[in-house]
Amino acid sequence: MTISTTNPLRAGLVEDRLPEPCTVVIFGASGDLTKRKLVPALTSLAVERLLPPAFAIVGFARKPMTNEAFRADMKENVNKFARHRPVDETIWKEIEGGLHYHTGSYDDPASYAALKERLDAIDKERGLPGNRVFYLSTPPETFPIAIRQLGAAGLINPSEEGPFTRVIIEKPFGIDLESARSLNHTVLDVLREDQTYRIDHYLGKETVQNLMVMRFANALFEPLWNNRFVEQVQITGAEAIGIEGRGGYFDHAGILRDMVQNHLFQVLCLTGMEPPVTLSANDLRDEKVKLLKAIRPIPAGQFDEYVVRAQYTPGSISGKAQIGYQDETGVSKGSTTETYVALKIFIDNWRWGGVPFYLRAGKAMSKKVTEVALMFRKTPHSIFGEKSIDEPNVLAIRIQPDEGISIRFGSKVPGNTLDIQPVNMEFRYGTSFGTEPPEAYERLLLDCMLGDPALYTRGDEVDASWRFISRIHRAWAASGLKTIPTYEAGAWGPADADALLARQGHTWRRP
Repeated sequence: MTISTTNPLRAGLVEDRLPEPCTVVIFGASGDLTKRKLVPALTSLAVERLLPPAFAIVGFARKPMTNEAFRADMKENVNKFARHRPVDETIWKEIEGGLHYHTGSYDDPASYAALKERLDAIDKERGLPGNRVFYLSTPPETFPIAIRQLGAAGLINPSEEGPFTRVIIEKPFGIDLESARSLNHTVLDVLREDQTYRIDHYLGKETVQNLMVMRFANALFEPLWNNRFVEQVQITGAEAIGIEGRGGYFDHAGILRDMVQNHLFQVLCLTGMEPPVTLSANDLRDEKVKLLKAIRPIPAGQFDEYVVRAQYTPGSISGKAQIGYQDETGVSKGSTTETYVALKIFIDNWRWGGVPFYLRAGKAMSKKVTEVALMFRKTPHSIFGEKSIDEPNVLAIRIQPDEGISIRFGSKVPGNTLDIQPVNMEFRYGTSFGTEPPEAYERLLLDCMLGDPALYTRGDEVDASWRFISRIHRAWAASGLKTIPTYEAGAWGPADADALLARQGHTWRRP
């Protein structure tokens, strides 16, 4: 008699999500993203036994460093930032044995030739079949350089047969429509679309993914998810910090590029798209592209009626003083770069015709929160007279922090009179499932190793989002304005943003 040691409750779960043996090469390995997110995410996958038994990580950067120093640095950061920390020593030994560092320059062919030799040696040493994931966590201007060099060095397998090669490209993918198209042409000169993984870490967040589950797996919600029942939709991405020493980057980017074109537009897509035929990558992304193409272009000369921008001035956030944007290191004096933006968007299709979608993103705001809120229409007729409540029913999906869902509706107050008060019905991930959700990079790295690009953006999707956003940037540049509205740090934005909604008879929700 044979006794099985397999846990039947886990049968088919881990095995179905186990990638082929491979090497992950991280360009920009001396940077913060590698230390705080990427290697900690790979370590957490190892803890959950979701990495293949034969696996290696190679860091590539200009900074000279030995393997030993790199391993010590990564261990220190894993124990600070990994979801499963401190890391188990046995598991860390497994990771450490395949953790290497390679010094090189992004524009130096010799560095890539040496990298190829190094990877071939690691494959032989660890019994790897030559499968590779290249992660470009480098300054955006180096993306086309690194991609061309990878191709020239023979590090990209052009065939669909044999070992796989996949390249993850960090955001931003371009800074406007023209640069995004240029980068895409460079990418597709070297890579196939199915080898290209344009990352937006918001798509790896549990609650963002749960938007699809909530909509398409529950008959309770989907029949109400349209213009017959929904009066308005608000999507908020607020940060309770300033630019935190990123003035040199942020002053050239602004919040519209840094937050809206990628993160909030991804949330907009999942909130508004039609049900995909399947959850395959192309079916899912086809629906996102259709949604982006249905966004009504802002009429020429009317951008101020649809878009509000502003900058934060000195103030206080949670009792802590915050300097103004103009005083931040790296910010040009007299800069008109926006740290806050609010948009009114209409989606011209049958589901959403006439429903305004309000998007806002800002730095140095009252609190950190990202959420989607659907405000429902009032009942056609109230039988409660003056006892009726003016507040609409609200379905809010909290993406971060305190991931969860709340429904706000009217309820009778206990007592002998018919008084009605709004109440909340709450669901929180941590409370309901008793576990911390995986970090976004865990899911996205695992999906790339598995060859599943569903949670990555496709080239035509990036093109469609930039087509809308770049018109706003061109309108701002053409306006010639030397100053823009302001808001005090710690506030919810400028008065102009309130006026944007007031024209439709709406007000911003306070999360």
